[in-house]
Amino acid sequence: MFVDVHCPDHLTPGELDAYLDHGWFRMGQTIFTTNWLNFKETFYSAIWLRVRLDDYAPGGTEKKLIQKNAAFRTEIRPASITIEKELLYLRYKQAVPFEASASLQTLLFGNSDNNIFDTHEVNVYHDDKLVAAGYFDMGSESAMGISSIYDPDYKKYSLGKFLIYQKIRYCRERGMKHFYPGYFVPGYRAFDYKRDIGTSYIEFLELRSGSWQPLAEFTSDKVPLSAMVNRLTELKKWLASAGVQSEVLYYDYFYANQTPELSGTELLDFPVFLTTQKAMGDWSIVVFDVRTERYLLLKCYPVLTPPSPAMAPGYYSEYVLKAEETLFISQYVDEIGSVFSSTLKTA
Repeated sequence: MFVDVHCPDHLTPGELDAYLDHGWFRMGQTIFTTNWLNFKETFYSAIWLRVRLDDYAPGGTEKKLIQKNAAFRTEIRPASITIEKELLYLRYKQAVPFEASASLQTLLFGNSDNNIFDTHEVNVYHDDKLVAAGYFDMGSESAMGISSIYDPDYKKYSLGKFLIYQKIRYCRERGMKHFYPGYFVPGYRAFDYKRDIGTSYIEFLELRSGSWQPLAEFTSDKVPLSAMVNRLTELKKWLASAGVQSEVLYYDYFYANQTPELSGTELLDFPVFLTTQKAMGDWSIVVFDVRTERYLLLKCYPVLTPPSPAMAPGYYSEYVLKAEETLFISQYVDEIGSVFSSTLKTA
């Protein structure tokens, strides 16, 4: 699945390693995966990253940051929530351009008092003042960076990046093989800083092959969402030449499987599909699966009616959908186009 969430009561270090290796990440006290994001009504691909630690060596950026912040005191210990850290988080939250969790408690624990993760924190002090804090979870051979927060007055010290390198150093000293900083988002610059972490040692999870590859080999043609849109647009043009008018629509509820209450329902998680007014009336859509390089003609049915669907042009938000049946699969645009148009004539 492209989007999913699990809500385990317990998680061993080895189980966390396995999740991270497959592009999963922590959200409160759940663990989730997604390949798509929606920021301000614009859809993006999430590209998962990891840093190899077995042959890692500090680069120029890391060395400069360590020298720049030499006057600060750094401590690493098991994580805890204090009023001092919550106040720091509030100052950080007010300064960032994106929507952050309501509190540090919510970010790390959600609504639970139990922590299924082995969470550590990096605290950075200027004299006795806490100016930054970073959180990460330890597995058996891997670790994931959760969040880094800092006092906006200290922005010039690049403490967010400094914290990441402190986490990496700590994990290397303990023989960890990989550090997972989350994802970057092609076309959304707020996450670009992650691409520069340990440049020679950073890898991305390629959705098509399911394998980790050097980030240096990442190119624009490997952005999954763009590939989906391009192939569906190609089908739209073919259908137009055959006299069939269709639409390529972004699907507002691709993230539904990420909702813990809907876990296991396997709802439609393609972020974009092609349809026509007649086909949508029969709940038929065409998607393009970048993992298999195939078009799929799907028969769907509505599962949930959102309280106030947006109904914006170019987006579908009337119902949350579930794929009931795969009617046809093909790698060829003319073949899927012929079958899809024939379906319209017989419907």
